[in-house]
Amino acid sequence: MIRNLLLTGLAALGLAACQDTAPVADVARLAEQPLATPPDHAPPGAAPGTCWGKHVTPAVIETVTDHVLQQPARRDAEGAISAPAHYRTETHQRIVTPRQEIWFETPCAAQMTAEFTATLQRALAARGVYQGPVTGTMDPATRRAVRTYQATLGLDSATLSLSTARKLGLIAYPRPGADG
Repeated sequence: MIRNLLLTGLAALGLAACQDTAPVADVARLAEQPLATPPDHAPPGAAPGTCWGKHVTPAVIETVTDHVLQQPARRDAEGAISAPAHYRTETHQRIVTPRQEIWFETPCAAQMTAEFTATLQRALAARGVYQGPVTGTMDPATRRAVRTYQATLGLDSATLSLSTARKLGLIAYPRPGADG
């Protein structure tokens, strides 16, 4: 009896372990969403009350394999090779492009209203980079359009920069000599 209960319990544990209960991340969807930065997350020296985004480009590293001569080929009196050269292989990694952190000022959350986002969608559509409906939500299609447009300006990020918002005519440029 105890043996049957023990076997039944072990079988139940085995079946429970076979069930896939872990959530699977939708990597493509996560890649389109920018990393949220807390309000106190800003580069050194940033003005108080400003909002910032950060785009990190990973380092590019290549593996280099060298063949180092250990012993040259030996030649006989006539110049013919009597023993081949011996090499050893050395492999090392080299940074081709270092990691980069690019900080850029962004519109703050209070500015990112549905009306603002709808205007952003219309501005991106007028420039041919957004083909979706004007919904007023910062959806994946809008983020892709922001990334596409900003890439032409040298910023490969789906987070709207303040500079891009100004270039699109969504936010006024500050007056010379005025604060902010």
